[in-house]
Amino acid sequence: MDYKKVLTIQDISCVGQCSLTVALPIISACGAETAVLPSAVLSTHTMGFTGYTFRDLTEDMPKIMQHWEKENVRFDAVYTGYLGSTEQIGYVSDIIARLSRESAYAVIDPAMADNGKLYPAFDEAYVAQMKTLVACADYVLPNITEACFLTDEEYKTEYDRSYIERLVSGLISLGAKNVVLTGVSFEKGKTGVWVQEGNEARYYEHDQILKGRHGTGDIYASAFTGALVRGKSAFESAKIAADYVVECIRFSENIPNHEYGAAFEPVLGKLIRAIETA
Repeated sequence: MDYKKVLTIQDISCVGQCSLTVALPIISACGAETAVLPSAVLSTHTMGFTGYTFRDLTEDMPKIMQHWEKENVRFDAVYTGYLGSTEQIGYVSDIIARLSRESAYAVIDPAMADNGKLYPAFDEAYVAQMKTLVACADYVLPNITEACFLTDEEYKTEYDRSYIERLVSGLISLGAKNVVLTGVSFEKGKTGVWVQEGNEARYYEHDQILKGRHGTGDIYASAFTGALVRGKSAFESAKIAADYVVECIRFSENIPNHEYGAAFEPVLGKLIRAIETA
């Protein structure tokens, strides 16, 4: 087996099943060495918890990069999730440029918005800086809201294929080589993933589970990255990740008092088998 080294850069919420607490185990379970660069440390995530602690690690990021560069540490893939500031986005762009192997690729999850709105901490300046990171992406993984902000398109909840094609075209125009657009729904009760891989567009549809869970986007992006570094195509990886997220949500429905996240651990075996048999 070709043993890949993946770097994932995002915050770590110590409790809450999101960000680095899902990325590290999921990518590792897929069979890749997983290095982490925490952009911040929180006691819990910010959805449904109050009084959480927060420590910003922005000033540590370039120091870590410089140490790795001195030690000749290089990565086969860099996967980014939630980044807390425009300054962090700049550091991440530098890390991708300086620490990626020649054949490496960047997976960018522009985690900044949902349901038609930016997250409270972000503004248009953040969006503008995120566009520069998308330009570095071999694979960009936005939801529809994020795609709209990145492409300056109007956010819609009802749309046709031409609307999705415009969003994808706009992301490609920013510089992204391939696009995996999540949360695309053309039919009530169904949702899916639109994958633009080079000149080929494909759509994978599955049942929509209305009661979502915090952190499922991180689970999705982590599973996608894990499958990708194991040699699967973007479409295969998108399909595997989508099916895995559905399994996580369904399993979580049977756990009392667990609304804060999705139980990804008990169904990791299904993800591993899907990658091995795809």
